[in-house]
Amino acid sequence: MKIIIFGANEVGAIIASQFYTNNDITVIDNEKNRVDALNKLDIGFVDGYASDMEILRQAGIKNTDVFVACNESDELNIVACMTAKKANENVCTMCFVRKEGYKSSLGIAKDADYNNDFYIDIVIWPEELLTQEIFRIITVAKALDVENFASGRARLLEYKIEENSVLVDKMVKNCEFPKDTLIVGITRDSELFIPNGDTVLKEDDKVIFMGLIHSLDILAGKFFHKKDTVKNISIIGGGNVGLKLARSLEGLKFKTKIIERNEERCEFLSEQLQNTLVINGDGTDLELLNEENIDSADVVVSVTNNDEKNLLCSLLAKQLGVNRVISRVSKITNADLFEKVGIDIAISTQIAALNEIKSNLCGTNVGILATVEQGKGEVIRILLPENYPPAKIMNLKLPVKGIVGVIQRRNRIIIPNGATQINGGDNLIIFTTTENAPVIREYFKVD
Repeated sequence: MKIIIFGANEVGAIIASQFYTNNDITVIDNEKNRVDALNKLDIGFVDGYASDMEILRQAGIKNTDVFVACNESDELNIVACMTAKKANENVCTMCFVRKEGYKSSLGIAKDADYNNDFYIDIVIWPEELLTQEIFRIITVAKALDVENFASGRARLLEYKIEENSVLVDKMVKNCEFPKDTLIVGITRDSELFIPNGDTVLKEDDKVIFMGLIHSLDILAGKFFHKKDTVKNISIIGGGNVGLKLARSLEGLKFKTKIIERNEERCEFLSEQLQNTLVINGDGTDLELLNEENIDSADVVVSVTNNDEKNLLCSLLAKQLGVNRVISRVSKITNADLFEKVGIDIAISTQIAALNEIKSNLCGTNVGILATVEQGKGEVIRILLPENYPPAKIMNLKLPVKGIVGVIQRRNRIIIPNGATQINGGDNLIIFTTTENAPVIREYFKVD
């Protein structure tokens, strides 16, 4: 597949690094914007702006399958996508925007049956994707990650094994997890691996499960949060993410408060939100946090646009006794650091955006439904051809480690075991490491 990326920034470098080994990648941007990470990759580079038709021709737009515009300028991204579509009506255009108005306007343009040389195929607003991910995590007590599949009938949940857990030092095969749940991955010392029945669970392991929602609820109640519920949410930072998150939480009747340092922004938030307490103050002010009883919050979410401030706010919340702290990170390299110093969950807008790109870069028979652990693991969907020979899962002999977590067979959702038979026409939802995902796709002979 040939991919052109407009934007030699950190986002462009992340996208290029994810796809360059199996694809033909060309990056377009002004040379002065080029980050060092791109110099380590075997990719093409064209100096200029993708809004220029001649620059697009130099990059090979005529033979390009996917065009991703992630420049710092929304306007340049929009014009570049439209120019790319004009040069090649078959190219899939993905446009990053940072302003909510552009997101809604471009969506309307696509739905309005305009000519193909006008609309943009996929509009990516990273802050919206980040908000959706935080919302999913908040609404499941103590979960580190939550992903839904099969029209919401199956789910992935990630939990951390705490010191007093009955799971510590137990083999997976002896844990008696509820029916219709599978343990598919474990992260230990920052390394993700696929477990088997003899794997011994350890304190601080982050374990990933897949299964039916009702069964996962039973699993969570039995091993992870018991009677814990989420009622009180404190949000530090009243920007786009803070506002959208508060709106979503209001819809579920959570008791929510926002701490925002800009007085004018506070007035705007108060006008936009109906049942959220808006506090004008600095989330790094320890006295303010004490006055507002931040320790009574079930979850604190720090979503300012500054990594250093988010880290400080989050550490202060943990120091004051908050059990669960979620922090936004702008730089993907900071995510592991945040978690190593005690932040429960660090979430990156870049990872959220990368997941969206991955889910749209595949053909009709295969798709990437989600990534976990800062891109170390993937949940992939594979549609078996109708003539695929029936086989039991235990006999598949995958060349690399992966677990079939869910089978979607017409209207049925099956959580399989080794004796379960897969048939032609089945949708397989498989968990594996990111490096092994291409091998598994090749095993099932899906392009």
